[in-house]
Amino acid sequence: MKKLRNKIFYTVLGILSLSLLAFIVLFNVQHYNEQKDIIRRTLGFNGLKERNNQNNENVPTPPNRNIRFMDTNAVTIILDENDNIIEIINHSNSDVDTDKVKEVANKILSGDKEKEYIGSLYTKDYSYSYRKGRELIIIDNSFAKDNLLHGLKSSLLYFMVLEIIFIFISKKITKWISEPVEDAFNKQKDFITDASHELKTPISVITASAEALEDNPKEKKWLTNIKNESERMNNLVIDLLDLAKMESGNLELTTGNLSKVVELSVLTFEVKAYEKNIKLDYHIDKDISIKMNENSIKQLIEILLDNAIKHSNEKGKVEVNLVDGSNILLTVSNTGDEIPKGEEEKIFERFYRVDKSRNRNDNRYGLGLAIAKNIVTIHKGTIKAYSKDGKTTLQVNIKK
Repeated sequence: MKKLRNKIFYTVLGILSLSLLAFIVLFNVQHYNEQKDIIRRTLGFNGLKERNNQNNENVPTPPNRNIRFMDTNAVTIILDENDNIIEIINHSNSDVDTDKVKEVANKILSGDKEKEYIGSLYTKDYSYSYRKGRELIIIDNSFAKDNLLHGLKSSLLYFMVLEIIFIFISKKITKWISEPVEDAFNKQKDFITDASHELKTPISVITASAEALEDNPKEKKWLTNIKNESERMNNLVIDLLDLAKMESGNLELTTGNLSKVVELSVLTFEVKAYEKNIKLDYHIDKDISIKMNENSIKQLIEILLDNAIKHSNEKGKVEVNLVDGSNILLTVSNTGDEIPKGEEEKIFERFYRVDKSRNRNDNRYGLGLAIAKNIVTIHKGTIKAYSKDGKTTLQVNIKK
């Protein structure tokens, strides 16, 4: 189970982390492209414009000196035909270092190649647009660089904080997912342990009786022991097979008359109830039609009635009611033994027995109600048990 929990934890954490990382990468890429677009638009503002003179010659017009860029240090350098610097126009709201601008400009002009250049905004100090013999626009990348690095640092900080939160969430989700699996695993272990224990006792008796029969062939009691314990094992195996069949859910459901099936099943128990001096009453609404597996419904009624009769006190009473309403309600009640508080759900667990000694004497293994619950589940219903004022009721609710 530890390996399963670890796999679930790291899978959930990995999915959350990768989703967050993808979002952060996408955010920073988008942020970078936005800053790059701002610089590209700034470089393309055309510090110098061209107009046609009377001789149809393109003549540069003076740049607009009043253009200002918020949060961007941009300058336009006017060049003569030989790329000598004529004038430096500052388009930012702050002063610029003229000597520094000339140094950068001369470095660019030494390349002697017209182009627009935007380098990595994380590492490069400036971007520019160069038109030979016309103009050179230089933009300081400091603001964009600071903005991008601030966004990157904030993203990493958010990533670390959210990772801590994701670890907590992953643990919660792991617990939520693994609990049913762990519960089923523990039940399976208990099932194997209990089944082994139940089989071990009759096998031991059969083995001992067979050995005794070899020493005393005339003693028939050993044969009786072997027969009784073989029947016990046979009943247990039948119950286990029934339970496995019900849990697989592979039952064919056909439309049938539930009222008749329940009534016939109840009638077969009248003799058994009479022999134990128990009064059996029933009220069944007529002609209730549902999709069902007739054999499993018969088995359900037999389990509920057998349970009610065996737990009834002497001269007690068992009542069966089948009511057709918004849902179909089947109740089987008996006077006598009450279900201990807090164990109303446990009685439907495999091999669960309130009174182990009595159940063993009655040749019962605690599988009946587990089988009944699976039958009800297959028919899209629910079953519950409760006791009140010396009366215990098993209630089945089936949706129409």
